Amino acid sequence: MYIYNITTQLGPEIEQEWLSWMQEEHIPEVLATGHFTHHRILRLREPSEQGIPTFAVQYFCGNREQYDHYIEYHAAGLRKKALEKWGDRTISFRTLMEVIN
Repeated sequence: MYIYNITTQLGPEIEQEWLSWMQEEHIPEVLATGHFTHHRILRLREPSEQGIPTFAVQYFCGNREQYDHYIEYHAAGLRKKALEKWGDRTISFRTLMEVIN
């Protein structure tokens, strides 16, 4: 199993709006591509010195080919929509993790 992890920092003034958008629009669009079986949203609690809301959204897929297909055919369009919506009010980085145990 693979986990596609997107960690995002955002301004506290948009936290609730961003969470609603993720749950009601963005995550359903990602799952509708058919490449991921489920997702999870996590709030990072440490380090919290700066008080910047930070979230990790994880999408789960059964094999590398599903992830690769998502990246090749869907990721750019969905990232563009997010950038148009939030601009520089969010900063994200992405990682792919493989479940070992």
